[in-house]
Amino acid sequence: MTSTPLSRPSTAPTSLSYADIQSIVADDFEIMDKQVFGSLNSKVQLVMSVSQHVINAGGKRMRPLITLLCSRMLNDVPSKEAMHLAAITEMLHTATLVHDDVIDESGQRRGKPTANATWDNATAVLVGDYLIARAFNLLVGFQSLPLLQLFSDGTCDIAEGEVLQLQHQHNPSATEADYLAIIDGKTSRLFMMATQGAAILQDKTEHLDALADFGQHFGNAFQIIDDVLDYSGDSEVMGKNLGDDLAEGKPTLPTIKALALLKDNDTVGFDKLRIAVQTGKTDDAAALIALVRESGALEYCRTRALEETALAQQALETLPDNQYRQGLYQLTELASARLV
Repeated sequence: MTSTPLSRPSTAPTSLSYADIQSIVADDFEIMDKQVFGSLNSKVQLVMSVSQHVINAGGKRMRPLITLLCSRMLNDVPSKEAMHLAAITEMLHTATLVHDDVIDESGQRRGKPTANATWDNATAVLVGDYLIARAFNLLVGFQSLPLLQLFSDGTCDIAEGEVLQLQHQHNPSATEADYLAIIDGKTSRLFMMATQGAAILQDKTEHLDALADFGQHFGNAFQIIDDVLDYSGDSEVMGKNLGDDLAEGKPTLPTIKALALLKDNDTVGFDKLRIAVQTGKTDDAAALIALVRESGALEYCRTRALEETALAQQALETLPDNQYRQGLYQLTELASARLV
């Protein structure tokens, strides 16, 4: 069988939509989406109310979509197990968002009130804990030690990535290596779990390495793009203000690279940005955002995001060539198009 050639990533506008990609596995996705809610079975009404609130406020369900695409790519038949695993993946993702909102003291996510703002921090943290516990309770039902190992190791990595980010909060000396270690845990690891979990379910373990590479590099690209948009995106679309990451002292690649470039070319600008990172005081946010933009950091980050996208696409080349692989490829293109 001749493999369809995969082209280099492009930031050219695309007419392809997320709904188009989702339609490839439309029936599976609809069942999975219902299972996300149907899997909640707490006897405590507050747990149910908060869980339903945060899941309803969820995004596009990209991680479970990846699981469904991977499962169909490896074995093109409906798989209740894959749909169930995809729902569990979304449950874990939702739990990490709930905890993130508490740490960041966020009042809104995607334009909707967060759980910690609607109730309080303690309630949000405990419900996040419940979602993680419930996800593992459901994972036991697969009676698969490799699957449990993948998700337990991955969840530890996610937690470590979050702690590492906290460790480097307000640290102007954080490096690109520090940043990559953070996003490998807090973002990319769940993408890897979404891809590799499907291979374990379908008993296609010969594809585990390629799927891990795809998940890691796509996750890296996705996070770098998100961080670029914190300085160049549309605050209405993102559901947060530009420069929020800077105010929170997060060690993101645009800030790290801007500091490195300003240190050699603009000592006054370097000191302004360094102090803002250290203190979180961004009273003149527009000027600080302009510093980052004018430093050349965003161009560097865009290049890095496209490099990671290309590596993700390269990883797909050894996988079965069908419409589902093409859907994964199109997801990477759609993510890259956000850089325009």
